[in-house]
Amino acid sequence: MKTFYCYHCGHQVFFLNTHCENCNALLGYLPEESNMGTFFEVRADEAWQSQNPEHQGKLFKPCYNYQVENVCNWMLPVESPHMYCEACQLTTVIPNLEQGNNRLYWSRLEAAKRRFLYSLYQLKIQPRPKQSDDDTEGLAFEFLQPHEGQPVMTGHDNGLITINVNEADASYREWTRESMQEPYRTLLGHFRHESGHYYFDQLIEHTQWHQPFKQLFGDDEQSYQAALDRHYQQGAPDDWQQRYVSSYASMHPWEDWAETWAHYLHMIDTLDTAYHSGINIQPYNRFEPHMYLHEPPIGVQNFNQTLDNWFALSYALNSLNRSMGLPDAYPFALSQVVLDKLRFIHQVVMDKFTEIAK
Repeated sequence: MKTFYCYHCGHQVFFLNTHCENCNALLGYLPEESNMGTFFEVRADEAWQSQNPEHQGKLFKPCYNYQVENVCNWMLPVESPHMYCEACQLTTVIPNLEQGNNRLYWSRLEAAKRRFLYSLYQLKIQPRPKQSDDDTEGLAFEFLQPHEGQPVMTGHDNGLITINVNEADASYREWTRESMQEPYRTLLGHFRHESGHYYFDQLIEHTQWHQPFKQLFGDDEQSYQAALDRHYQQGAPDDWQQRYVSSYASMHPWEDWAETWAHYLHMIDTLDTAYHSGINIQPYNRFEPHMYLHEPPIGVQNFNQTLDNWFALSYALNSLNRSMGLPDAYPFALSQVVLDKLRFIHQVVMDKFTEIAK
């Protein structure tokens, strides 16, 4: 993620900020520009004047969920017919905000969703809102609260991603992670994983990439339900670490793709943040992993260099976390087979990136 600054005072600001902590100027994120804007609130009809030099006083308006609900910080052009920003338009169902901690959970879900969408905008594959149940290209999110006798399973179905609101409760999420023996479970990870199923439909199925996909990930036409039953009855194969990024990825080629897709997004976004933060790693021992980020990872053709940088960065992140008594930031080992799958995903994404950039 880029580094952002207040255009009023020059102080560094962050992706989720609504005010500059130094000068208290109004802030709002501009998704089409991948940049933070600084604003004067100039009209009672919610028009905000930009202080960014390139805008020359251009007018914007805050998303309704920014202005009224305080769960967003994205902006729209003042002439836009929409009341919700591009991120909030994707959410079609939210929990009852009058119950329990649902307002807090909704806010956390929206924050994770916006951070997830940031990477998609950078890769030029941001989704558009789903228009109907039959719309196979759009995307929608439902944040659902489970009730007695009505469980909610986080998952994807034909462009509809459902997320159990309880996943926004850190204690529930950690309990679930422990009970399922997972090394990693976050809200951002849920968005990235479930989006993998959506992007399989958009980028792989019915394209020239489907046959190469099968060669790497396996035959996705095998029964998903049978694979699911087998996985929960027998568990992952003993050698899963040699072929998969996680034990869950061994369940079915669709889950293998979704898990590997999520890791690709983890890798790209974290390296992008490291680049914009000016981080390089030059250990005293020349045999240890080193990292020299000369350009952001998005759009880079030499993916081997990206992988080398990722090994160095994740090694350093894990070492720093251990020094703080925290779990590893990236508790995964990537086999050669998994690296080949990551290269394949990068090739697919770069093909689309180049096509759109023309």
